[in-house]
Amino acid sequence: MSWLPARTALHAASLLTARRCPHAAGTLAASTPVRQLRTCRQPVSPRLLAAQSRRNLWTSSSSQSRSLVELSAKEKAAIERRETRRRDWAIIKKLTLNLWPKNEWSIRARVLVGLGLLFAGKILNVQVPFVFRSVIDALNVDISADTTVWLLAGGLILAYGATRVGATLCSELLNAVFAKVGQRAVRKVARETFDHLMHLDLQFHLSRQTGGLTRAIDRGTKGITFIIGSIVFRIFPTVVEVGMVCGILTYNFGFQYAMVTALTMIAYTWFTVKTTAWRTQFRQAANKADNKSATIAVDALINYEAVKNFGNEKHEIQRYDDALAKYEDSSLKIASSLAFLNSGQNIIFSTALTAMMFLAAQGIVNGTMTVGDLVMVNQLVFQLSLPLNFLGTVYRELRQSLLDMDTLFKLQGEQNTMKNHPEAQPLRLNGGTIRFENVEFAYNPHRQILKSVSFEIPAGKKVAIVGPSGCGKSTVVKLLGRFYDPRGGRILIDGQDIARVEIESLRSALGVVPQDTPLFHTDIINNIRYGRLDASDEELFEAARKAHIHEAVMKLPDGYKTAVGERGLMISGGEKQRLAIARVLLKNPPILLFDEATSALDPHTEQELMNNVNGILQERHCTSVFIAHRLRTVIDADVIIVLKEGVVVEQGTHEALLAAHGVYYDLWRAQQDENYA
Repeated sequence: MSWLPARTALHAASLLTARRCPHAAGTLAASTPVRQLRTCRQPVSPRLLAAQSRRNLWTSSSSQSRSLVELSAKEKAAIERRETRRRDWAIIKKLTLNLWPKNEWSIRARVLVGLGLLFAGKILNVQVPFVFRSVIDALNVDISADTTVWLLAGGLILAYGATRVGATLCSELLNAVFAKVGQRAVRKVARETFDHLMHLDLQFHLSRQTGGLTRAIDRGTKGITFIIGSIVFRIFPTVVEVGMVCGILTYNFGFQYAMVTALTMIAYTWFTVKTTAWRTQFRQAANKADNKSATIAVDALINYEAVKNFGNEKHEIQRYDDALAKYEDSSLKIASSLAFLNSGQNIIFSTALTAMMFLAAQGIVNGTMTVGDLVMVNQLVFQLSLPLNFLGTVYRELRQSLLDMDTLFKLQGEQNTMKNHPEAQPLRLNGGTIRFENVEFAYNPHRQILKSVSFEIPAGKKVAIVGPSGCGKSTVVKLLGRFYDPRGGRILIDGQDIARVEIESLRSALGVVPQDTPLFHTDIINNIRYGRLDASDEELFEAARKAHIHEAVMKLPDGYKTAVGERGLMISGGEKQRLAIARVLLKNPPILLFDEATSALDPHTEQELMNNVNGILQERHCTSVFIAHRLRTVIDADVIIVLKEGVVVEQGTHEALLAAHGVYYDLWRAQQDENYA
């Protein structure tokens, strides 16, 4: 019993004593458990007391556990609801700040003018039934043969028309005034998101599928437009109008009319919100299927050549159709549930109109209301049906827009793991000596890529890194550009740890020619100029000549204005690589990194290009690193570093490595045998 809390044991003893001594039950509440045991006529065995205490404790614990499980489920649902509300309000708050931007007085002025137009429009809109009532009452008299419309209600009819026109003009002017406010907010959020995505690390972009990402951004920016439009043109005006109508009905005819109106609004809104919340699951499923189909389509179109080469058109079409089938199923559920929503809304509103008509008719019978009053009440309430009819659609799309914007803002909340060190300084180059010191790296914990790698690349020298596939050659380039940070060791350039160097200054000092050349969907001249945006045409042409691409470009019908197609699919692999080399030569960085940059070239073009590149390296005294698979392209390197299974196994000149009869020698012999075969 030592593990039982004293309080629990005493409580158990009290219960047992009360059960054994019914006449003492009244005394138990007023006295301590110890006293109760002493005054009880039938003594309790300590063993029985302990057993009973354990049973009570077990029963209590089991019951408590079940309660905790049930409570946890309820709490979880409540927490999710609170979290959703908190997230929604955070989104609306953030969006509101964009509607009232700092130091943009023209936007703020438009917001104020828009609010004035909104209230003016609603006041005029509510006045329409009043004028209409006056017209009816003016005509509800005995009319003689010489009576004219102008005499009875001419001015009122003109006022009716003017009021309706005024309300419409205010509404349209509000649209025009707020257009710039909404578009500026969309532009600001879209720019912030794109800016954030451009500064995220490589790991984020490699882990995301482009189709789903672009669709999420597109839907998020559209959601901004819808939320602004819903709040400004639907929700807020409707709330203002309902408040005005309830006040008018109470003042003119009594609280019964306002009560019917208010209860109708509450019932209508409750039904709409609950039903729409139920329908949201179908919309989410449709979105998921839509994202999937978009991703499949983009993936297949980007890899069009691979699809064709392997004859997998039917496979891709089937995958796309499967995603579309899921979207179709969700869309059918959306349509069916919409019919239920619309029917319920109409029943609620029609019931309210019927009740209002009975009240007004009773007022006419009692002589407290006129026929014009009945028409006015009907029209006041009926006018509310127009914005309320859209409440379901607005709420549904508002929920969807909030979900889309939540996805968008989550993208903005993605953390960049590659950040400048708090004490980062610009890179100060003094030749460009690169040093790896015991560098460890792995893309995932289960496979080590680099294992305590150490080597030095002297300033102004040409150094090659070779080795079997998967040994970590290309990883060296990514680490140098700080697309990843090593898990151990450090990398230095001219004695400066690149982890403590400003990333922008580091990358501006590097010129990288990757094996898979990235080209933009524009013309050749702009693809080359991307290396240095302020370069002149002559500088650009000179870089193209050195990259052995100028003559090939000039033979094209449109020359440098020729579009290369998305991802450069309209030109050959060799031409893409030469364009990439021209781009880097135009940048003219002090350190050049070539990651199998000539793998797509024929031997003759490759040799001519390498002669040009070597001449440029000697002329500019650049530090250069060549990641090479074909060893004959780097036999003139000052130092060749050989990697195998993430470890530096050899380094030296071509001749020295051949003489060592090691890994490099085996690679060289294997490639020579392939050439002679």
